[in-house]
Amino acid sequence: QVQFVESGGGSAQPGGSLRLTCEVSGYRGSFRMYHLDWHRQVPGNKRELVARIRRTGDTTYADFAKGRFTISRDNARDTVYLEMKSLKSEDTAVYYCRLQAENGLDWWGQGTQVTVPS
Repeated sequence: QVQFVESGGGSAQPGGSLRLTCEVSGYRGSFRMYHLDWHRQVPGNKRELVARIRRTGDTTYADFAKGRFTISRDNARDTVYLEMKSLKSEDTAVYYCRLQAENGLDWWGQGTQVTVPS
């Protein structure tokens, strides 16, 4: 059973920073064979992709994340990170970690709340 430990969420002032961490366990094979994403969701809105890091290390960012957020992974620690800087009130959301296998199967973390007051 795939399990996630997400941490690092909380409150930050506009212009501040937070670092989200997602440690994954219970998957099959090697962690380095999986793609990893961060998504976010505001109540009433659809869940949206924030950033993706493929098993190759290649990254993709949503337009709103470019230049402010950085996704990275530590395969030795089975962990993916999301460094968020220059936070804005519109970044307030629940942030979810996702693990995806090459065949498309995926698993989701429980989410961590990020709040940036306006």
